[in-house]
Amino acid sequence: MSLPPLTARRAANLFSDESGAATAEYAIATMAAVAFAGLLVVIMRSDEVRGILTDLVRRALTVA
Repeated sequence: MSLPPLTARRAANLFSDESGAATAEYAIATMAAVAFAGLLVVIMRSDEVRGILTDLVRRALTVA
């Protein structure tokens, strides 16, 4: 099924304009980064995780 020439031309103009696409991509990536950072904050506040990381750092800094 083909579109009439006028409709095809309008569709081509509509879909060829990508102004603002990069800005939207940056906004989505920023929102994902903020959500991930929030998740890390929640995880890092856990006493169990804090203990595991403290133990890991102690073992890494211990000279054997």
